[in-house]
Amino acid sequence: MALWSGAYTHAGYAAPVSLEKSVAPVTDSIVSPASKARPNPTAAIRPLNTGQLDAGSLGPDPSAIKRPSNTPIPPSGVPILPSPGYATMSVPSYAPAGEEQGAAHTLELDALTNWEGPSGLLPPRLDALRRMDMNDPYYVPTAGTGHLVPFLNKPRAWMHDRGFTFSFTYKGEAMGVATGGLKKGVSYVHELTLQGIFDLERMARLKGWSVHALVMERAGKALQSGRLGENYIAMQEVYSLSGNVAAHLVDLYAEKRTLHNKLDVIFGRMSLTHVFATSPLLCSFMVTCSAPVVLKQNPGFSVYPKATWGARVRLRPTRDTALQVGAYSVSALTDNPSGWSWGAENTTGLSLPVEFTWQPFLTRNRLPGHYVIGYAHDTTRYADKVASSLPAKVAATIPGRRSAPSDMFWLEADQMVYRLGGRNMMAGGYLMAGYVHVTPRVVNLSDQAYGGFSFVGLIPGRLTDRFGALYSWYHVSRRRRESQLIAQDAGLPLGAGVHGVQDNSHVIESYYAIDAAPGLLIQPSFQYMIHPGETHHIKDAAIIGLKLIANL
Repeated sequence: MALWSGAYTHAGYAAPVSLEKSVAPVTDSIVSPASKARPNPTAAIRPLNTGQLDAGSLGPDPSAIKRPSNTPIPPSGVPILPSPGYATMSVPSYAPAGEEQGAAHTLELDALTNWEGPSGLLPPRLDALRRMDMNDPYYVPTAGTGHLVPFLNKPRAWMHDRGFTFSFTYKGEAMGVATGGLKKGVSYVHELTLQGIFDLERMARLKGWSVHALVMERAGKALQSGRLGENYIAMQEVYSLSGNVAAHLVDLYAEKRTLHNKLDVIFGRMSLTHVFATSPLLCSFMVTCSAPVVLKQNPGFSVYPKATWGARVRLRPTRDTALQVGAYSVSALTDNPSGWSWGAENTTGLSLPVEFTWQPFLTRNRLPGHYVIGYAHDTTRYADKVASSLPAKVAATIPGRRSAPSDMFWLEADQMVYRLGGRNMMAGGYLMAGYVHVTPRVVNLSDQAYGGFSFVGLIPGRLTDRFGALYSWYHVSRRRRESQLIAQDAGLPLGAGVHGVQDNSHVIESYYAIDAAPGLLIQPSFQYMIHPGETHHIKDAAIIGLKLIANL
């Protein structure tokens, strides 16, 4: 997936002293899982030649970047992609075999300029980008979990050297309603995912080109509608949209890196939530993977595994900023459920997303932050939700009823607050928050706000385990609520599965992800839903479950 990602001198835009032209070596030193090592704030510092200290001039605390003994990431810090992680879409942009001469990165893009953006306004002791860009290990989006079948490592390396890499993953989720809701019980869902990257530079000497493919199979039945009375929010990540086929096609797109590794272009069949409004942190929670719920309900924001025709361009204007824009065709989420019947899709419009990211690295330990603002316009004209609960004859009498396009806006922020276990982006603890708004006239849920944390190494000796908790608030659109109020006043039914006039709901999710063995992640989860179905007519529900991810 895409990472969160001036010729004059200004106080807020500092020019670099130097820019790395190769991936800096990563220490081979490792820390035992039984170690209680923590970052040492009293380590020696090294002054700049100018006499002024800044975070970029100080090396990271050695105890913070020691790699755990069970890390699947090689000493170079750059994994062989696709690297298995917490989410299926953890596939960064791919640099083919022969990176362009002079490129500073093989995983991340190089910046268009050697200048800083907003980070230049930070105090020097905070800003680790003041002197140079970060090297590749700091851009690795997930620590991964290794592979269950180590004897395949040699064949993997053989295929990689010839231009092909792959990952095969099982993800299962068993969730049960313990109290509240409509009825108690357990539901099970799973998915099998095969993804591969074809390096056309190695295969056919097409410089900078690669092809990505992903097929998957899903089975089971999610619990939210039958056991909770919830129709808008999926409590499990693995749900529907798979077409009940053995091999649902999700991705089939080409990628081209050009302009000396400064521009990344992808085009073909893909999901928007592979690259827009997503992150490995969000996808460590079931409810918000692969994007915030309010965005996933809109056909103009094709949600994994729903794919559509489209293209996206990504670049880094400065060393601390990233910009990506896209154009995608829009069709109903239920069109082409198998993923293969492209001619069966009824195109209704065009979705035009744009996303800007400020990505600072703070303090000597290079603590990454991702501050994202995004907007998407869907040209499709959708029916007014004020008529959604009413018979056609009644709806026709409502003044001001009209179809409208959809606009989506999102703010997402996360900041690492401590580093532990390596240089990659998931080696540390994060605070996170966000807000999403969609045109109320055309959707059922118009607003979402969330906040939480995701920490590693809370238990001594378990440096690669993660503990996370996330609170989310959801608000039913005023047009949907107005429709239900009109129906209620007229003595009409509110519709199937609706247990009362809807207003808002709240979900609290927590998990503890256990890095049990190479290639195996076991994640007990707890969820608590306040006002299931967005009404006060269903008891608040407690849900207990288990998520398991296994990588071949």
